[in-house]
Amino acid sequence: MRDRVKLLLTVVGMALLLAACAAGGNTARSVANSHGHVAGFWLGLWQGAIAPITFLISLFSNHVNVYEVHNNGNWYNFGFVLGAGILFGGGAFGKRRKKRR
Repeated sequence: MRDRVKLLLTVVGMALLLAACAAGGNTARSVANSHGHVAGFWLGLWQGAIAPITFLISLFSNHVNVYEVHNNGNWYNFGFVLGAGILFGGGAFGKRRKKRR
């Protein structure tokens, strides 16, 4: 009985995790914000690099978002992903050289 409860909780938890991570539509793309700006590649690169810090701040503030919805589309997305990848090493340690003795 106890194993079934653990399995059920695990399945429900995974379902909630997958539902929370589902991407939503970005209907405001290419629409300027209240200041008349649309985020591009460079802002996406910067926001990708600071994403973990921004995420922590966004937990406690309603005025901070991790992702800029007023963006120019694929270039912003590319910059965001590239910035996040650079922050986490970008595969620099994917292949390590063996030391010869």
